[in-house]
Amino acid sequence: MAGAAAKPWWRETIETIVWAFVLAMIIRTFIVQAFWIPSGSMIPTLEVGDRVLVAKFWNWFFPPSRGALYVFRYPVDRDRDFVKRVIAVPGDIVDIRDGVVYINNEPTDEPYVKYHDHFTLQAGRPYKEVPFTVPEGHYFMLGDNRPNSQDGRFWGLVSTADLHGPVFFRYWPLTRIGIPGWGSEAPEASR
Repeated sequence: MAGAAAKPWWRETIETIVWAFVLAMIIRTFIVQAFWIPSGSMIPTLEVGDRVLVAKFWNWFFPPSRGALYVFRYPVDRDRDFVKRVIAVPGDIVDIRDGVVYINNEPTDEPYVKYHDHFTLQAGRPYKEVPFTVPEGHYFMLGDNRPNSQDGRFWGLVSTADLHGPVFFRYWPLTRIGIPGWGSEAPEASR
């Protein structure tokens, strides 16, 4: 019985490299992607230089929940990615007065915000009315370092289509490895 002819070593190597590349692209596009944190807008939750993993598949199964950290395409420049915290979900009524965020007319408890400001949301750009209701398919996002965060207060809402996924793990630096931003709580699967 004649066996199949063995492939030359160079062909085996090329096929292995091609399949590894295809698999890596599938994983990066649909499952998990690494991101680097370039600014201090999320201090102290995420520091400059932190590296995090994002679950790109998560939104297929669960809608974003309040308090989750998400990476998304920056609405003003879609070639850039931002990371912020989901503050309000579709249907929520949002207002900010003297640095206090109100969701559905109730002040929010934000233990992750260590640096506060005295920002008050005003009607105009980007919101025609204040308070405003978050429409279906959109989310209101803020940075944890409020005085130094370019966020939804200034450029508006983030579309569901622009969400890459939630941050679920910080892998660098090794001294801060773990699940960032949740404290002792795990992310909720729903609102």
